Amino acid sequence: MTQKIPHSDVFAVIDLGSNSFHMLIARHVAGGVHTIGRVKRKVRLAAGLDRNNVLSDEAMQRGWECLALFAERLQDIPKQNISIVATATLRLAKNADEFKSRAEQILQNKVNVISGELEAKTIYKGVAHTSACLGRQLVIDIGGASTEVVIGKGFHALLYKSLNMGCVTYLECFFCDGLLSKKNFTEAISAATSVIKPIQKDYIDMGWELAIGASGTVQAIQEILAACGHSDMLTLQKLEEIQIQAMACQSIKQLDLPGLGEERRLVFVSGLAILIALFKSLKISQMGLAGGALREGVLYSMIPELHNSDICKRTLDSFMDRYHVDKQQASYVTELSLSLAKQLCDDWQLDIDIAKKILSAVASVHEIGLIVDYKLYHQHSAYILSHTCMPGYSKIEKQLIVALTASHRTDINIKQFNNLSAKETLAKRLSRIIRIAVILSMRRQDDIVPPVRIVSDESDFLTISFEADWLINHPLMESELEQEAQYQRRVGWDIQIKRD
Repeated sequence: MTQKIPHSDVFAVIDLGSNSFHMLIARHVAGGVHTIGRVKRKVRLAAGLDRNNVLSDEAMQRGWECLALFAERLQDIPKQNISIVATATLRLAKNADEFKSRAEQILQNKVNVISGELEAKTIYKGVAHTSACLGRQLVIDIGGASTEVVIGKGFHALLYKSLNMGCVTYLECFFCDGLLSKKNFTEAISAATSVIKPIQKDYIDMGWELAIGASGTVQAIQEILAACGHSDMLTLQKLEEIQIQAMACQSIKQLDLPGLGEERRLVFVSGLAILIALFKSLKISQMGLAGGALREGVLYSMIPELHNSDICKRTLDSFMDRYHVDKQQASYVTELSLSLAKQLCDDWQLDIDIAKKILSAVASVHEIGLIVDYKLYHQHSAYILSHTCMPGYSKIEKQLIVALTASHRTDINIKQFNNLSAKETLAKRLSRIIRIAVILSMRRQDDIVPPVRIVSDESDFLTISFEADWLINHPLMESELEQEAQYQRRVGWDIQIKRD
C-alpha cells in the first residue's frame, strides 16, 4: 500500500469558540490563500459555565464530540500546519485543563488557550488580511463569552481590548426566561454599556475612519437588512428598528425575522443588545462586515510569505497566476487606463487614488475568462470574480470591478451599473476609460500606441484625439475605435474620434 504524503501546502485552523467550534481548511497556492473547507458546529460551550466558572460535564462532552468529527479531517495535514486556539470560555473555566487534555488526545495536537489581548490582535490581523484597510479602522467581534474591540491601521493593532461580555453569556444572564421584553433588552444594553464605559474615552479619542464587525451577529443583521430590501450598512437606527421587530415576536422561541437563520436565532437578541450598547457608547455612525477574523488571523500568521504584504497586489497576482493571464498585457492596459484617467481627472473630478485602485484591478483580471472561452470571455471573467473572494477590496469596490470587467467590450448593458447607487456615475465613467484602454492595447505591444489626448465636457461628451496620420496608418485600430463609439452612443455616451 502506498504511504500517504501529507499536503504541505494545506493548513488547518480550529477555533474553540464560546458559541461555536470552527474548522478552516485552506491551501496556500499561487501566492494566495484559498479556502477548501469549512466546518462549523454549534457547541455553546459558554452555556456550560456555572456561577463559579466550572464547565459542566455536558458542555465538555458536546465539545469533545465535535472535535472527534474535526479530527478525521486533520489526518492528511502536516502537524506543523495545524493551529488550534481556544478563547474566552476556556480562559474563564476553572476546569479548563480537563477539557483541554481530552481535546488534545482527540486532535493529536496542542490546544492553545490564548489571552483576550492576543485574541483581539489576531482578530484584527484576520480583518486586515481579508478586508479593504484604508486609514484607521475600528474592528468589533462579539463572541460567545467575550467581545473584542480593536482600533488599528494597516496590519497593526493600535488599541485593543477584550471585554467580558458575549452573546451566549448575555443570553443566560438577561434572556434566560426566553422573553423578548423591553425590560430584558434594557438590562442587557445597560450591562454592556457598563462594561464598555472604562474604555469608552480612549477609543473615542483615538478615532477611526471605518467601523467593521467581524461577528456572526453583524452578519445576521446584514442578512436581515438585505431580506427587507435595505442597504447592508448597519446604523443605530436600523439596530433599534430590528430590536422593535424582535420584541414584537415576544419570545425567542417565536422569533421570526426575515433573513434570520435558524442556527443564529437563539443568541441573536443578546448579540444585538451588545451591539446597540457598542454603537451608543462609542458613537459609531455606521458599520460594515469584515471578510475574516480570528481564524483568518491565525491562518495568515502561519504563512511567513504573507506577512505584511500588499493585500491588493497579492489578490491580483493570485488571479493572474491561477488563470494564466498575460501579465505584460495587463500592464499595458493598466498604464493606458491610468493615463486616460489622469487626463480626465479634472473634467470628471475623479478621485485618482480610487480610480487607480479600481482600474488597476480591472486591467489585471479582465482576461481571466479567456481560460474558459474567447467569445464571451468578459462575462466569464465577471462570473469568476463575482464568485471569488477578493481580499483587500471592499464589497462596493468588488462590485465596481465586476461591473467594469463585464462591460469592458462589445455591447454595453447599462443596467449592471444601476445597483451601484452612489458609485453609478463613477462606474460608467471608469467603464468608458477601460474600454478605450483595452482597444488601444489590442496589438499587445506598448510601442504601437501613439500619444493620445482625451477630454470631456460638462455633458460627458468625450473627444479622443490622435496625431493626424496615425489612424490612417492603423486602419484596424481606427475601425475598432469607430465601432466602440457606436457602442457608447447606443447607451447615450457621446464620443468623438478626432485627428489633430
